[in-house]
Amino acid sequence: MTKQLIRIGTRDSQLAVWQATHVQNLLQEKGFASELVMIKSDGDIDLVTPLYEMGVTGVFTKTLDAALLSNRIDIAVHSMKDVPTQMAKGIIPAAILERANYTDLLVPKTTTSFLDNPDDVAMIATSSIRRKAQWLNRYPNHTITNLRGNVNTRLRKLSEEDWDAAIFAAAGLERIGLRPPHAIELHWMLPAPAQGAILIVCREVDNYSHEVCSQLNHAPTAICTRMERDFLRTLSGGCATPISALATMENDKVIFNGNIFSPDGKDHFSVELEEPFDPDSVSLGVIGAEQLLREGAQSIIDEIRNSG
Repeated sequence: MTKQLIRIGTRDSQLAVWQATHVQNLLQEKGFASELVMIKSDGDIDLVTPLYEMGVTGVFTKTLDAALLSNRIDIAVHSMKDVPTQMAKGIIPAAILERANYTDLLVPKTTTSFLDNPDDVAMIATSSIRRKAQWLNRYPNHTITNLRGNVNTRLRKLSEEDWDAAIFAAAGLERIGLRPPHAIELHWMLPAPAQGAILIVCREVDNYSHEVCSQLNHAPTAICTRMERDFLRTLSGGCATPISALATMENDKVIFNGNIFSPDGKDHFSVELEEPFDPDSVSLGVIGAEQLLREGAQSIIDEIRNSG
């Protein structure tokens, strides 16, 4: 194949640039040259409105989608959890990189005494409706406040505001070396579908970019994140619906956990499934979502839609 320069589209936050540079380095190791093209998204410009109130799917990806489709870039690099399950027409996945830490982190401002007594009150910052719902389910006396901006901005706001703690994705803080030593991994909190994974996308007609990037694909991560996104898609969930999912592969088995919460955390439906890995079997994500719908999860989905 005749090698061509690959233009990598990325948001201009420190984390996004780290992820795009990581892809650039991986491509270089394979012998392919590339350059970064910085593009600012609507999600980066509006740092006030909670994500679940912005009324658009793909708030962090649609600007890069437009750049791809207008041939300004050849590939785009995303945090996979930000990518809608229904991708823009003409854009396809090219590779999913090996997943990093998928857990959520609590970064306390000072003390963590508010975690020990369920009757204590505390102010916890996050813009994620998923984190909010799971937190309120566990700590109903706490108050959730909105926290937007890139990782650096959110850490700075935590230090400035009268908050007790904020919740972050571990992978984001770890990738750019900003994980505070006193951060606490929330193993009880189920992550967003595909959290910790990086997705590379390209134009459907761009066989060159697809062929090159497919060499970076990590099959186990691709399998697990597909199940998680199948769960999200089958439940018809978007950024306004508190849906969580995690699939892991252990000893030729796939273990799937998923849940959906009401935004206030009071109601929820959960599922845990396990089966021997079979690439040709129906996704556990679909099976799990259909089970929750049979058990009544549609009531939460309908309530959220009607409230919007």
